[in-house]
Amino acid sequence: MTRRPTVAALLAASGLPALEARALLARELGVPRERLLAHPEATVDPARARSFSALTGRRLAGEPLAYLLGGKEFYGRWFAVSAAVLVPRPETELLVELALRHLAGIERPRVLELGTGSGCIAITLALERPDAQITATDRSHEALTIARANAATLGASALLFVHGNWFEPLPTRAQFDLIVSNPPYVAADDPHLAALSHEPALALTSGGNGLAGLRAIIEGGRTHLGAGGMLAVEHGYDQAAAVRALLVEHGWSGTQTYRDAAGHERATTALR
Repeated sequence: MTRRPTVAALLAASGLPALEARALLARELGVPRERLLAHPEATVDPARARSFSALTGRRLAGEPLAYLLGGKEFYGRWFAVSAAVLVPRPETELLVELALRHLAGIERPRVLELGTGSGCIAITLALERPDAQITATDRSHEALTIARANAATLGASALLFVHGNWFEPLPTRAQFDLIVSNPPYVAADDPHLAALSHEPALALTSGGNGLAGLRAIIEGGRTHLGAGGMLAVEHGYDQAAAVRALLVEHGWSGTQTYRDAAGHERATTALR
């Protein structure tokens, strides 16, 4: 008869940090993580143990934990993700904070998110500002499928998701109070890309110095903003000066750069 391993033995043998190993085993067993802490002596069905071992192998090979768990928390909510979308990052919550600050005094604000991915930014804004009229675009059909599913699960039913690249699918005269985007901005030669190989390349880099997506948004944004409207973009830790220069070059005013929780220059805003 096959011996049933204990929770403690499986976690110890996983080769992963304790928090990650516990999260994966809890997911495999369909129990709260707290139960594993309370009952380390509990035994695990051998088939479940093998599945857990396969998950830990994938994690050790570099696959993001969020893909293995099927989702990631963002702004206090759980968003489903797959390899078709970028894993939501804590630093991107800065964009949400900047957006909400700008929208605070506007009734029924019109908001556009470019490159929505999992939908975490647009959906969060829709839930924090139920009166907002929000449109979100993405050129990936797979990403939009995930974003729509997240919107339905979280109750953000009024969102409009549109397939297309940046501003292309929008009516020529579409006007917004806010445009927000976390575009692909990693430079093609950035050594960090190697560690991100499991995530969709199109969501990470536009090639070259990584500024192509940011440039397209900055060049086209003023056409789609009403008077006093704001553009808010996330960018690389070393790209703030280049982004501000692009904004000034294309006639934007009031540019400001903000640091994330780690102290990196991570987001820049500008006014039409």
